[in-house]
Amino acid sequence: MTATAAPMEMERPRVLAVDDEERNLRLIEAMLLPLGYEVMLAKSGEEALNLVASHPPDVILLDIMMPGISGFEVARRLKGADETRMIPLIMVTALKEVEDRVKALEAGADDFLTKPVEKMELKARVASSVKVKAYNDHMLRYQKELEEEVARRTQQLEHAYSRVKSASLDTIHRLSRAAEYKDEHTGDHIQRMSRYCVAVARQMGLSQKVLESLLYAAPMHDIGKIGIPDRILLKPRRLDQDEWRIMKLHTVIGGKILAGSEVGFIRLAEVIAMTHHERWDGKGYPKGIAGRKIPLAGRICAVADVFDALTSRRPYKEPIDVDESFSILKEGRGTRFDPDVLDAFFDAEKEILEIKEMYPDSGPSLLEEMAGVPLY
Repeated sequence: MTATAAPMEMERPRVLAVDDEERNLRLIEAMLLPLGYEVMLAKSGEEALNLVASHPPDVILLDIMMPGISGFEVARRLKGADETRMIPLIMVTALKEVEDRVKALEAGADDFLTKPVEKMELKARVASSVKVKAYNDHMLRYQKELEEEVARRTQQLEHAYSRVKSASLDTIHRLSRAAEYKDEHTGDHIQRMSRYCVAVARQMGLSQKVLESLLYAAPMHDIGKIGIPDRILLKPRRLDQDEWRIMKLHTVIGGKILAGSEVGFIRLAEVIAMTHHERWDGKGYPKGIAGRKIPLAGRICAVADVFDALTSRRPYKEPIDVDESFSILKEGRGTRFDPDVLDAFFDAEKEILEIKEMYPDSGPSLLEEMAGVPLY
């Protein structure tokens, strides 16, 4: 049962009084109504729990000794539920033994009133508990608003980060193409080659962070070609010994261009630029290192780069078909290429061919497009 005073413009604090004796309930109601509280009355633990669920109060005045569900059990249930644990709970009891009060505290009581209830003490305890409840409600609202704001800002940051990553990758591709467009039929080489590297690395079980770093770093593997003279880079025939010596310098030039960065994927790009022409047997360049002394990223990019070079048109050759290219790669197992990396490449064959189909050589290079265009 409930009892209320006349309506007020502002929402009034709600107090639930629970006692199995009607006389005690009416006494508490008579003392609280003139103080501006909305008062709800319950004559049993079951009724109290139902009222709390349907009309959550700001304070609960709870008798301990009741038939059915005792005040101890009501307190345990209320304090054990997330929805009601923050409601201040004042135990109203004639029990004066220390162990009874300890038991009440263990059940979750926040305060005590001794029967018979004295009006001034009731007023002070309820007012204090209402302030505690108001403060707790304010903190919960603040926490919820803060969590919502953090979630909103996090979503904004993730969106911005995604856009920055996308712009960074696009910039990397465009700048890498500046070094590559002269001797590649199209800029699709860097798209294919970087994705081949990711496919092989994924097959080898490398982490998502490494896969992403490879996707960003691999396009810069030949950035050092920007320092190679056109007469060598564009020569439509095999290079002589002196020309080949100069051509091999693109690894060192690329390493110098990328050196000194604090950005992780650019440091990885430096490693790749310097080592993607090293060989498993130590007969590669520029340093002639062998086996596992060659960084794994360089070993992965070596396979991806050679496969794309074999299957793509170059100024000095036409593309070789996939089956023949696969045979050439297999011949390099344990000499030119790391056997484990080569195995991963062939295990990822389906994805490799999908990438090749997705990024075909679709047109002439920029240099070829500009041939014959008047400069005035």
